[in-house]
Amino acid sequence: MIYLWVGAAGAVGAVLRYLVGMYVYSGSVFPVATLVTNLIGSFLLAIFTTVLVERWPLSPMVKTAIGTGMIGSFTTFSTLSVETVALFEGGRTGLAFLYIALSIFGGLFMSRIGFRLTEKEGAQ
Repeated sequence: MIYLWVGAAGAVGAVLRYLVGMYVYSGSVFPVATLVTNLIGSFLLAIFTTVLVERWPLSPMVKTAIGTGMIGSFTTFSTLSVETVALFEGGRTGLAFLYIALSIFGGLFMSRIGFRLTEKEGAQ
C-alpha cells in the first residue's frame, strides 16, 4: 500500500514541478526553472520535516508519501546534473559553476529558512 501512496504523491509532485517549469522564465540559457524548483523543494522539505513530522501525528505511510513521493518528485537532482553538464559542454563554465553554487548553497539557505520559520511558529 505504501507504494501506491508514494506513487500518487509522486505524481502530484511531478505535475507541480512541470507547472513551475511552465511559469518560471525559461528564455535563458541558465536553468532558472530547475533552480527555483529545487530551492522551493528544499524549503518545503525543511518545513515538512519539522511541522508535519515532529508536531502533527501523521502515519509513517503519509510521511513517506509526502516527503519521498511528492517533494522527492518535485525536486530533481538528475535534471540539475544534466543541465550542469550541458552548460559545461556548451562552454558556459562560469554559468555552470554559478548554477552549482546557487543550487547547493541556495538549497541549504532555503532549508535553513524553513527550519527557522518553524522554530518561531513552535515558540509562539
